[in-house]
Amino acid sequence: MRKSNYDKAPATYVGGTLWKGWTSVTDCLKATCLIQGAAKRHILVVECYHGVYHDELLTALSAIGADRVIDTRTLFKTPEEIERMTGRYVTEDCLFGRRALFTYADYLDEQKVASCRDVLDKSDGLIVLYGHGAASVTPCCDTLVYADMSRWEIQQRFRRKEIDGLGVENRNDAPSLHYKRGYFVDWNTCDALKKELIPRADFWLDTHQRGTPKMITGDTLRAGLKKTAGKPFRVVPFFDPAPWGGQWMKEVCDLDKSRPNYGWCFDCVPEENSLYLNVSGELFDMPASNLVFYQTRRLLGSPVEARFGQDFPIRFDFLDTMGGGNLSLQVHPVTQYIRDTFGMHYTQDESYYLLDAAEGATVYLGLKTGVDPERMIADLAESQDTGKPFDADRYVNKWPVRKHDHCLIPAGTVHASGAGAMVLEISATPSIFTFKLWDWGRLGLDGKPRPINIRHGSRVIQWDRQTDFVREQLINRVETVSEGASWREERTGLHENEFIETRRHWFTGKVSHVTGGGVNVLNVIQGDELVVESPSGAFEPFVVHYAETFIIPAAVEDYTIRPSGLSEGECCGTIKAYVRYKQ
Repeated sequence: MRKSNYDKAPATYVGGTLWKGWTSVTDCLKATCLIQGAAKRHILVVECYHGVYHDELLTALSAIGADRVIDTRTLFKTPEEIERMTGRYVTEDCLFGRRALFTYADYLDEQKVASCRDVLDKSDGLIVLYGHGAASVTPCCDTLVYADMSRWEIQQRFRRKEIDGLGVENRNDAPSLHYKRGYFVDWNTCDALKKELIPRADFWLDTHQRGTPKMITGDTLRAGLKKTAGKPFRVVPFFDPAPWGGQWMKEVCDLDKSRPNYGWCFDCVPEENSLYLNVSGELFDMPASNLVFYQTRRLLGSPVEARFGQDFPIRFDFLDTMGGGNLSLQVHPVTQYIRDTFGMHYTQDESYYLLDAAEGATVYLGLKTGVDPERMIADLAESQDTGKPFDADRYVNKWPVRKHDHCLIPAGTVHASGAGAMVLEISATPSIFTFKLWDWGRLGLDGKPRPINIRHGSRVIQWDRQTDFVREQLINRVETVSEGASWREERTGLHENEFIETRRHWFTGKVSHVTGGGVNVLNVIQGDELVVESPSGAFEPFVVHYAETFIIPAAVEDYTIRPSGLSEGECCGTIKAYVRYKQ
């Protein structure tokens, strides 16, 4: 196993001023309010995303010396009312809800808001309106600050039982229940308002580290997002252990060796990952979704935007079972099922690209010829009810895999990565719709059985995807597309049922690429170091390393990739994914 100089903190450099620490932040805001304030009244709105520490922010804002501070939590409906309002979307299911499209107007009590507006109209001096929905309570303010939060940090705060859901009191719930409420309800509400505020916020606040806030101007934020959308970039990866986790990423990605394992890496999931701006030598942390919201067309391209709106449709993540165990036997919902049941517009088609594989590594993929659906579901149910081991080998194909194999997994196909595999998972973005059918009788990291979803799974399994179908259509469908003196381009998938196309390039010299009007996502599958360049000098050379995933916005149009550093003269490789939209 070779080591890599994998960069865990990629950033876009942007000019501007950064204020660090509460004293610096509040001094800046105090001065701004004094300079810009009207003779009689100045309203400072501090809007916030789900997951911020309200106690910390309110304590810090008290140093501004406002004449009045209003916390919007006092304007919300009661937790009981909000629970009733959101109940049909949160559902009783332990993992899955239904996508809701609430706005803050649905959470706020109309009479309380009317009274608050009356108070604002009659008050003089400096007034701070803080909290969720503050910018909707008073759309016209003198200074607007947005306190942001990434989903990965929100999840850590869930696990530590530090935060509640939007307008409810549930911090002692299991992290999975928090995530469900966030994914299906709360974050949609926060995002709807955030999209309106990115173009006009005066300041943007990073409070990911308790006690160490960082603040930049809205102009700096927008300049950083515009710059990022015009060049190659990477989001900030995050890593997590798993019951089946392995050891490969510890070495290649230089992770904490004392941890038992790492199973997951989200290397390119912009709705979950952070994006760093480097401002004055400091890393400013914010959700990568801000870029999708603010630079949609330049990032995604017009055809992709027309189909997916402000959803980033391509996901790259790692599944490490090198020295670990099998993933759960699972299946993803077909499109109509995910629409009817969960309110989502498209489903989680995917594929497994083998970045590495130990001797004897396998992938479970598709059903065996002649499988009896009723018998298989009955045996799964019996295993779930009694703990009796499920005989996966009786029903599911088990294929040997090697490094650089590519297995295609259109929705409805039963599958699992076996032990000894380092998978680069290339998939559509919906990220939680995995129906586990069998988990090998093991417990989760919390010591409890992980949820099994035989009822959902049985309704979406495509029973005709059996041995011959898998062999002919889902494994290593490689064809050479074009080649030159120092490079070769291969098509490796995905299946015709899936909207993602993948192209693999092997090269010892420079390779020319075009975005084709849509966003490109690539991973370095072979080679220590590569450099991405603009033929016209439109962006600075961008260096990437082995196993790193990087994004090429549609606006880049033309770019080249070549070996660099220790990789010069060696055969290197990338795999590229993009949305099919041309016949």
